[in-house]
Parts: sequence; structure tokens; C-alpha cells
Amino acid sequence: MGTKVRGRRAQKEQKSKDAAEEQELKVYKESSSLNNEESNEDSKPINEPNTFFGLVDTTELDYFKQAEATLNADAFENEADRAGFVESVLEESKGKELKLVTNQICSKLIERLILHSTDEQLKRLFKAFEGHFLSLIYHKYSSHCVETLLVRTAALIEKELLNPVSNFANEDNYVTMENLFLFFLNEIKSNLKEMIIHQYASHTLRLIILIISGKELPSTTMSNSTLRSKKSKIARKMIEIKDNQDFDRAFQIPSSFKDELKGLLDSIRSKLDRKTAREYAIHKVASPVLQLLIQVEGIVDRDRQIWHLIFLKDDEESDSTESAFVEYLLSDPVGSHFFENSIRDQRLKYVERLYRLYMKERILKLAKRDTTGSYVVQILLKKLKQIEAREILNQLIPEMSVLMNTNLEMGKSIIDASTQHKEYKKPLIIEELVKKYRPNEESNILETILQLSTSTLGNTRDDWPTAEERRRALFLEKLIEYDTSFLNLTIDNLLTLPKERLIQMCKHGVFSHVVENVLLPDAEIIKRKKLLNQFMESIVDLSCNAYGSHIVDKLWGFTLKLNMYKERIAAELVGEKEKVKESTYGRQVWKNWSMELYVRKRGDWKYKIKEEEFSKFPEKKPENQVNASSNDHNNKRKFENDESANKKQKVRGRNRK
Repeated sequence: MGTKVRGRRAQKEQKSKDAAEEQELKVYKESSSLNNEESNEDSKPINEPNTFFGLVDTTELDYFKQAEATLNADAFENEADRAGFVESVLEESKGKELKLVTNQICSKLIERLILHSTDEQLKRLFKAFEGHFLSLIYHKYSSHCVETLLVRTAALIEKELLNPVSNFANEDNYVTMENLFLFFLNEIKSNLKEMIIHQYASHTLRLIILIISGKELPSTTMSNSTLRSKKSKIARKMIEIKDNQDFDRAFQIPSSFKDELKGLLDSIRSKLDRKTAREYAIHKVASPVLQLLIQVEGIVDRDRQIWHLIFLKDDEESDSTESAFVEYLLSDPVGSHFFENSIRDQRLKYVERLYRLYMKERILKLAKRDTTGSYVVQILLKKLKQIEAREILNQLIPEMSVLMNTNLEMGKSIIDASTQHKEYKKPLIIEELVKKYRPNEESNILETILQLSTSTLGNTRDDWPTAEERRRALFLEKLIEYDTSFLNLTIDNLLTLPKERLIQMCKHGVFSHVVENVLLPDAEIIKRKKLLNQFMESIVDLSCNAYGSHIVDKLWGFTLKLNMYKERIAAELVGEKEKVKESTYGRQVWKNWSMELYVRKRGDWKYKIKEEEFSKFPEKKPENQVNASSNDHNNKRKFENDESANKKQKVRGRNRK
């Protein structure tokens, strides 16, 4: 009876906790002005410039449209021809740059011209935009051109920094790119707060922060790029504008940029109060800007004032308003993304405070929020010290099978944290994984994890592998890497597949990586032989395939000490060498298997195999032989020492007789 009372009390306490959290969340939602319909209108920038630069004439439009198509086709015979064409188009566009850059079609041309411009041409374009940068940054089309121009500008600043002597140094109107960029920063400084929440200007502001902090300038087309929105990345791929060598790298910056970064941070911080900063943190446009500001402020501000504008200081206790805000972050997709990225590079003591006060007691509940709180839990596993990480693992490991029903990433994070902290509770993790993916002897891990029966495997419609298939394949690869039991289990399940199905997996864009990962010489020799038998008579077919060719390359190491299989594979390649050599992928396989050596000097080819075997498995002397040789060596040294002692010592100097 007493037990029931305790259970009821516990349930009642849990219900009251949940109700309190929901109340906090409700209060914060109601108090946040950026998350209701009325505030959406208020959040629009007040000082947004709206300058009209004129329309492009019909005749001009035809010319520039044709020029854009020519640059896109890139059918020039050499670099000099393209440079001459770019110069002629730039000459034609002189005085019209502003109306061209704000035109939908012509803005693409200007962006291509920026990518192909020389240093001198780049400066001319930069000067043409001076005084109007603010208007261009706020515009839908011209903002993209400004971003591309700024990336090329960062590269030119580094170039002038490393090579200060310039061909233009003697000219009266020569200005360094650094000074031009500083003028640009001064032009936009008054609108920094408005830029944070603007749909287009916020992207330019993020790029400016990256440049003056010396961080890597990301690609504009990669899916994880911090530079462009999802729509912009897709559109950029569709119009086939490719980044040049200046993207996806960091540049050296002058010392003046550090002062500019401090000034920019101080300017933004002075215009924000705690309430506004927290609203920006959960605003879909402003949140990425704020994340970046928090990441770079440590360069010039030891006190991390923007972080403390949003969260309380590390020596302060829990606060009801902060508690409600953190709960909102953990429940909102935008907020959780902000929270995850903000604590990734933050000081450990700040993260520990938030964990201790607001997350420690309900880690499991947060981990079950697949689209929000679970991402924060995963970053905490990487970030926190061993004691706290193990506390989290203690709560998560018993519930792994439930968590991974909808979130494989959580399973990967638990495995990584276990490995990071000295294989913590590895047997228990393996037990949970086996219980989840192999509940009985008949269960097939390829089906329970990869779900082959409902996948794109074997489709004749050239379907691309789905994102879900990619996630599942990566998870199985993680398990194979984590413990050899999963390696052997995967090989066993591959052997149960019909040969045709296995070959289809080898040619699949995602599942081929799973097959590739099990081809390790550490596997049991009997299983290796069985798997190799499945590949026989399909070697040439796989060699001529984009994905299958990697499998054949991996078979070289997989056949270690199984030379009969190695020779059978080589014989198959030689048997249809014309087909293999005609294929791009086949030629690579032919090279990696040293087939020219096999054809011309087979003895040398076999000697190469023996050398590899010896380097992997050097011969070991028997223990008694090792001890005997050691004793002989010691006896020899002793004899030499005695002999030298008995020799008459030579006398030198005056006492010599």
C-alpha cells in the first residue's frame, strides 16, 4: 500500500513539474513580441533604404542577356579570350552598374563578371557601388552581387597584405583594398541593428563578420553553408553560378580589422537590451547573426558581453525569466538551433551553469524532443566534462532503443561519447543495440537498420538514394567501426543475400559504403572466403561502375594472405582487359591492382604481395630461440669485457717506460 502512495506522489510531482514547464513556456511565448502576428509588422526595419536606380533599356537588356549566356557557356578558347570579353562587357556597363545589379537577369551577369574580374577591375566595380552599398545590401538581387564582391575583396586584401608593392602604387588615385573596405564598413555602420533582422541584409552582415574576424568564408552552394539561405543555394545551383577559389577558405586580415570587429560588436550591443537580444535569438532571420556574434566575440571581448546579454553570468543562480527563455529554446526549432551553435564554442563554465540549473534533471525528456532539445543534448555530450557526460549517458543508455526509433543521430552521439570517455558502459550499449536491431536469431541487421526491402536498391528509374537511406547507412557504418561483433554480424547477413542483391548493393550510391566498410582483413578468414566467392565473376562489372570500382579496390587488402583469390580477381580483369581499360573507373582499378606488372612481370607482382604480407604480419622468432640468442649475446659481451680487462693498460706521458 505504501508503495502505491509513493508512486502516486511521484506521478503527482512529475505532473506538477510538467505543468510548471508548460506554464513557463506559455508565459514566454506571450511575452515575446517577435513570435506573434502583431509583432511581425513591427519587426520590419524602419530605416530600410529603397533607392530606385532606373530600368535597363530593351536593347541594352538583350545585349547583357547574351553576354550572361556567353559567360555561362564558358566556350572561350583560352583565358586571354575570356579576359578580353569580360573587359569589353565591363566597359559597356560603365555608368550603368547600379541599375544592372538591381535587375534580375543582369545581376547574374554582374556576379559572373565579379568572379572573373582582375584586381583592377574589381576595385573599379567596388568604387562604382560606393555610397550606395546600403541600398544594394537590402535589395533581393544586388545583395548577392555584393556578397560575391566582398569575398573577392577579402582575397585581394590578403594579396596586398602579403605583397605590399603594387603596380599602381605610383598612381595619384591609388587606394588599397583595405581602405576601400573600411570606407564600406563606415557606410553601413548606422544600420547594423536593422540589418540583423532583414531578409537579405542579414546574410551580408554575416559575411562581413566572418571577413573582419578572419574566419573561413563558406561556399555559397553547400547545404551546410552559413552564408546563404536554402532558397538562395538552390537558386544558385539552378543558374549554374559556381564559386571560384576564393570561397571555402579563410584569409589573412590586417590589424585594423580587429578594431573594426570590436567597434561592430560594441555598436550592436549598445542598441540591444536583454529582452530584444532574446527575441532575436528565436527569430528565424536574426538568430544566425546572433549565433555568429557569440562565436566571434571572444576574439576581442574576454567578458563575452553579448552572451551575457542573453544569459546571466556564471556566478548567478536560477532566474524565472531565464528559465522560461531556456525552456522556449529547448522547445523551438529556431531556438534549439541557436542554443546548440551558441554553446558549441562557448566557455565550459557558462555551459555547465545552464546544464546544472535547467537541464540536468530532465535530460531524458529533452532527448525525446527529436526536432529540438535532442540536438542540445547531443552537443552537451561532446562539450561537458567526463563526470557530467557520464551522468547524461547513465540516463540515455537504458532508453537507447526508444530514442533511436525516431532519432538515429542520438544513437551515434551516445556511441561517440562512450568512445570519448574510455569506452564507458560499452557492453551495455552493445546489449541495447543488439536488443533493438537483432531481437532474435532470425533478425537481419541489413533489414532492421537499412530497410532494404523498401529502399531504392535495385530501382531501374535511376532514383537517387534518399537522405533517410544515407542516415541509416552511416549509422550501420558507425556500428561496424564501434565493435567487431557488428562487423561479423553484417558479413553474415550479406552472405544470406542472393548474389544479384549483393551486387546491387555494391553499385548503390549509399549502401556500397556499407559493403566497403566490412571488407577488412581483420574479419574471420572463413567469412572472408565466402564473401569473396560471392564477388567472383562480377569483378569486371563492378570495376566499370562508379561505386563498384571502390569495392574492387578494397578487395586488394581484403584478400591479404588469400593469394589464390587475389590471382582469380586479377585473371578476371585480364580476361576482359579491353572493357576495363575503356572505362574511366576500370582504368583506376587496373592501376590500383598493378595489373601492368601482373601482365608483364608476374613474379614481381607476386613478390610485391609477399612484401605487403610481411609488412602487415612480420615473422616472429620462437620464444626459446629468442632467449637463446639473447643469452649468446650477453655471454659474448661478458667475454669481451673480461678480455679487455686482462689487456695491459697503455701508459702515456712522462711515466712511460
